[in-house]
Amino acid sequence: MLLDKAIIEVRSGKGGDGSISFHREKNVPKGGPDGGNGGKGGSIILVARKNVNTLLAYRHSRALIASDGEDGDKCLRAGKGAPDLYFDVPCGTLVMEEATGLIIADLKEDGQEAIVAKGGRGGRGNASFKSARHRLPKIAQNGHPGERKRLILELKLLADAALIGFPSVGKSTLLNIVTKASVPTADYPFTTLEPNLGVVDIKTGDESFVLADMPGLIEGASQGKGLGIAFLRHIERCRVLVHMVSMSGEKDPYEAYLAINNELKLYKADLEKRPQIVVASMMDMDGAKERKAEFDKKLGFESIGISALTEDNVIPLMRKVYELVQKTPEFPLYKEEETAAYKVYDARSDSSKKPFVISRPGEHHFVISGEEVESYYRLINLSTDAGVTALIAYLDKLGVEQALKEKGAKEGDIVSLLDFDFEYSE
Repeated sequence: MLLDKAIIEVRSGKGGDGSISFHREKNVPKGGPDGGNGGKGGSIILVARKNVNTLLAYRHSRALIASDGEDGDKCLRAGKGAPDLYFDVPCGTLVMEEATGLIIADLKEDGQEAIVAKGGRGGRGNASFKSARHRLPKIAQNGHPGERKRLILELKLLADAALIGFPSVGKSTLLNIVTKASVPTADYPFTTLEPNLGVVDIKTGDESFVLADMPGLIEGASQGKGLGIAFLRHIERCRVLVHMVSMSGEKDPYEAYLAINNELKLYKADLEKRPQIVVASMMDMDGAKERKAEFDKKLGFESIGISALTEDNVIPLMRKVYELVQKTPEFPLYKEEETAAYKVYDARSDSSKKPFVISRPGEHHFVISGEEVESYYRLINLSTDAGVTALIAYLDKLGVEQALKEKGAKEGDIVSLLDFDFEYSE
C-alpha cells in the first residue's frame, strides 16, 4: 500500500540543567565551585532511504519524541547527552511545517538527513562562571528547551518521466513492456490504484531513466474526482510527460487530450509547462490509423503511434523520451520564499529590534515580553538568590526599570515575566 502523505508531531529533548555545587573535602577548606554542565537534548532526524517506498509507518498522526539531556552534577560531572533519534522516510519526501507551510527539507538522495527538531543545549554549571572577580558563583543555567512542531510529510516520487492519460489507454501495459515493473493490467478503468515505477534501459550503453505509470486521470481530477488528485503531486518531479491517448474510438482523442491538459493546468503546479511527448496508443485497433490522422491534424503535429500488442514503435519512443529527459533541467518544486532558511543576524539590520516589550493588562499589572528577554529568562536558575539577582541585573541592563517608569508603574505594582512575578519598587 502506497501512503504518500502523513502528519507527524516531533519533539526534541530539553538540555539538562547546570549544577550549583561546591567542592567539599576534609582537608580542602576552599575547594571552589564544581557544578557540571547539563547534557544536550536528543534531536529528531529524518533520513531518506531508497529501500523505503511509502510513508505507511506514519499512517496515524504520531509523535516522535526524543529524550531530555541529564542534569549536571557535582565534582564537575557533566550530564549525559540524550541520543538523537533517526527515522527513515522514502527518497522524494518533502518536509513542511504544518503551521506555516514552510519547507524544511527536500529529501531526494539516499542517506540524506534533515534535523527537523534540534535538541536543546545543556545549561552551564556554576564552575563555568568562575572568574578572578567572581570566585564563588552561585548561579547556573537551565538547559535550552527542545523544539516541538507538527510536520507534513509528502512523498513525490523520483521519476524522470511519467505516463499520463485517461484510464485504460495502455499506460501500465507499456510500463510492463519497457521495464520489469510487473504492474497488474485488466480491461476496465482504474486497474492501477497507485503510481508504479520502473527503470527503462535503452540498451545502447548505460543510458537509462526512471519511468512512472500514473493512475488514470479524469475530468475534475484536480478538484478531487477519481484517483488523480491523490497522485498529481507525483508528476511534479518529472521532467517529461508522456501523454498517452487511445485510438480505440471509445473517446474522441483530441477532446481527451485537451481534457487531461486542462487538469494539469488546474492543478496549479505549472505541470502544463512540462515537455510532452504525445503518444497515440492502441494502433492495432480497427480504424486507429484514420483516427490518428484526424487527431494529428487537430494537434498540428504528428503524434507517435504505438501498439502494445505488436510493440511497434515502443523502442524508438523510449529513445525519444530518454533524449528529452537528458536535455530538460529539473523543475523546482517550490519557490525560494517558501523555504525555511537559517536566519543570519546582522547587528546593523537588527539594531532596531527591541529586546523586550512592556504591556499593561491591568491598572497595577505590567507584563514584560519579547523573544530575547524570554530566552534569557529560561536559562536562569531562579532557585538561588544569586539567580534572582542575575535576572534583576539583566533587566536593569536592558533598561526595563526606566521603561516601567515611563509606562506609569508605581510602588507595589506587580510585574510579570512569563511565570516570574515581582513587585516594582522605585
